[in-house]
Amino acid sequence: MFPARFAPVLFGLILSGLMSLLVSGISTFRATGLVDHFLALWIGAWLTAWLVAFPLVLLVAPVTRRIVQRLVATP
Repeated sequence: MFPARFAPVLFGLILSGLMSLLVSGISTFRATGLVDHFLALWIGAWLTAWLVAFPLVLLVAPVTRRIVQRLVATP
């Protein structure tokens, strides 16, 4: 278990990993079709995308939270 202070970073790591996995899979499939080496292409694209997505999620998350706070009514 991780201490609670790591929750935002872990959230960003998991979210960016899953989203980049799905988007890179869809993009790779649309670009190449189901070729013999599809899995290798997908993993390569995913790792590259995740390396970019994770730090971006950490940078963009605070701005996104502020925007959402302004868009929703507080109780």
